[in-house]
Amino acid sequence: MMAAKNHKSVAMVERHREVGGGCTHWGTIPSKALRHAVKTLNDVRNNPLLRDFSSKNPPTYPQILAGADKVVDAQVASRKRYYERNRVPLYEGDARFVDAVHVEILRDGNREELLQAEHVVIATGSRPYHPPNIDFSHARVRDSDSILQYDEHPFSVTIYGAGVIGCEYASIFLNLGAKVTLVNTQDRLLSFLDDEIAEALSYHLREQGCIILHEETFSAVEPRKRDVVLHLESSRRIKSDLLLWANGRTGNADGMGLESLGIEINSRGQIQVDELFRTSQPHIYAVGDVIGPPALASAAYVQGRFVGQHIIDAEARPSMQMMIPSGIYTIPEISSVGLTERELRAANVPYEVGHSAFKSLARAQMTSETTGMLKILFHSEKLEVLGVHCFGDRASEIVHIGQTVMANPATNHMSYFLNTTFNYPTMAEAYRVAAHNGLNRLA
Repeated sequence: MMAAKNHKSVAMVERHREVGGGCTHWGTIPSKALRHAVKTLNDVRNNPLLRDFSSKNPPTYPQILAGADKVVDAQVASRKRYYERNRVPLYEGDARFVDAVHVEILRDGNREELLQAEHVVIATGSRPYHPPNIDFSHARVRDSDSILQYDEHPFSVTIYGAGVIGCEYASIFLNLGAKVTLVNTQDRLLSFLDDEIAEALSYHLREQGCIILHEETFSAVEPRKRDVVLHLESSRRIKSDLLLWANGRTGNADGMGLESLGIEINSRGQIQVDELFRTSQPHIYAVGDVIGPPALASAAYVQGRFVGQHIIDAEARPSMQMMIPSGIYTIPEISSVGLTERELRAANVPYEVGHSAFKSLARAQMTSETTGMLKILFHSEKLEVLGVHCFGDRASEIVHIGQTVMANPATNHMSYFLNTTFNYPTMAEAYRVAAHNGLNRLA
C-alpha cells in the first residue's frame, strides 16, 4: 500500500481464494479469536452469577471455533477494501519467476498471466513443518493450521513442541477442560523469555493440570481409530484423543523458481535477506515469516511497509528493529520488549529490577485477574529502562507503555513512571508500583 499511495503501479498475487494469507485464515486471527472465546468462557465459569448457566450448557470445541469465522470474515472484508481503495489489482494463482523481472501466474499448472516488474516483494509466509514419517492425513493428528478444522471435542491432548504455538494451545485446551501433555524438546519453556517469566508460565500451566515433559524426542506416531499414541525416544508412550504437532515451521519459498535466480534458501525454507530485506537479487525483497525470526505478524507489517519506503527512496533505512515486542497469547498473556536479565548479566551491564504483582492492584482485584506481574529492568546508574516483561491479563497491551518510554531517549528514565499520573484504578499503575519497587532497591 505504501508503494501504491506513492503512485507506483502495484499488483498483488494471492494463491488462495480470499486475501489475508495464513495470518488471517489459519494462523494469528482465528487462533487468537479462539483464545479470546475460551478466555471469556473461563471468566463466565469463574463468575458466581453465571457459573450455573455455563455448567448446564458447556460449549464444545467446534462451537467455540465457529465464533472465529466472524472475525476472519471482517478481516478479509477490510483487506479487500484496502486493495480496492488503492486500485491494486488482485491476481489469484501461484506466482513463479520466469526470469529476474518476469513473474507468471499459474492456475492448475497453466499460465494465466505474465507480469513484468521493476521490484518484487515475496511475502509468502510459512507452514507447519511435517516430518515425513508422520501421517498428517489422519483425523487425530493435527498441526497448528489443521487444528482449527478439528470437528470433535477432545478430552485429552498431546502437544509435541513447547514453543509459542505449543504453549498457547496448551493453555487453550486446559481451559476447555482437557487433559494436556506438553512435550518439550528443550530443557525449559520459551528460552528466549526472561527466566522469571518463563518459570511463571511453567508454574501456571502445571497448576492447571498440564503435564510438561522436558528434553523428550519423538520416535514414532501411532494413530488409531479412537486415539493416537506418541512414542518417545525415552520409551515413554503417551495416549490421547488428539496429537497436535507444534514443532517448527517451514518457509513457503519452494516452487517459485528462486533457485534459478541464485536466491539462497536455507534448510528451513527461509529466504536469506540483508538488513534492507533484499535478496541476492537487489530488486527482489522478502519479508515476514518466509525470512525467519522474529516471525511475527506485527514485524511483517513493519518490514513490508519499510520495503515500500525503500522502493520509493533508496536512502531509506529501517528503524526500531530491536524494539519489536513479543506477544504470547497464553491464558494469561505474556509480552516483553528489550533485554532479559540473562542478557544483561552476560553483557556485564549494571542493572536493577522493579516488580509489581498484579494481586496488589485495585483494577486486577476488581476483575479477578490477579495472576501475573510487571517487571522492569533498568540501568542502576543511568536509570534507563532496558527491558519490560509482563505476565498476566492484557500483558500484550500493558507492555506498550514501556516500549514507548524506551523508544524515546528524552523519556527513557525511571523517573517518567514516578512523575506521570496514571488513571486510577488501571493496570497501567503497575509501572508506578514497579518503579518505586526498583528504585527503592538502589543503594
